Amino acid sequence: MYTEKEIKKYIKMLHLNPYAIKNIVEPTEEMKRIAVQENGQLLQYIESPSVEIQTLAIENAPKAIQYITDPSPELLIKAIKRGWNNLEYIQNPSPQLIRLALQESGWAIQYIKNPSLELQLLAVKKNYDAIKFIANPAPEVQQIAIEKNYEALRYVAHPTHEACCLAVKKSERALPLLREITKADAREYLQLNILSVKYLPPHIVFSEKEWGDLLREVISQETVDETYIRNFINCHAFDKNGDVCPMNKLQFIYDYGSKKAKQITVDEKLSIK
Repeated sequence: MYTEKEIKKYIKMLHLNPYAIKNIVEPTEEMKRIAVQENGQLLQYIESPSVEIQTLAIENAPKAIQYITDPSPELLIKAIKRGWNNLEYIQNPSPQLIRLALQESGWAIQYIKNPSLELQLLAVKKNYDAIKFIANPAPEVQQIAIEKNYEALRYVAHPTHEACCLAVKKSERALPLLREITKADAREYLQLNILSVKYLPPHIVFSEKEWGDLLREVISQETVDETYIRNFINCHAFDKNGDVCPMNKLQFIYDYGSKKAKQITVDEKLSIK
């Protein structure tokens, strides 16, 4: 169709401006090749591209997968491996392709309609914050995400009670992420992580007796968590001049603590010295 001189002219033109492919009637394979190697997105202007042209386009710009009618499994895999977010441009992706995208990034869950529990779990195991793209995540999904990072709580509109407790136990900084806290809730959270006292809402106040009862229930147990005792000992809010509940913490543990609590206290005081 074209003379050798015309072909050379078009090829030179395409090297300078690959978008010229839009205006070339029935371009040769070489012309198509040059265009997509310069910019894979130009595949959209090429009719019935060969497998070679499709492949070159995907290698240059994986998003070009959206311009291929009925792409081969190999091309689909190539597109996902070049970028998990290309799942957005794939119609009816296979289960294999979905899992491949989730292996690349949990955020790929945002491009999956009505993801199963299995897929939700795959997503948050890869990236805890993928939970932000899951509407009404299942309790198991909340737990896995929060186990990886308490910040996952930030993205859950209606967290389960277990999820809230797990988050606060992992970090006292999770407390401000909870939208509504009752006094009963706060009491339970304080028994999981005494350092959450630093983030108590101003409207929640405990009397000296309530603090004593709360702490006594925890430290009197032989199963008391070692970290809890160490954190309590070092928490300034309960120092003799503390601003929450001033007390003699060592005496309190001596009077009400379990054998385990007392052993941890001795070890902690020796380590401080």
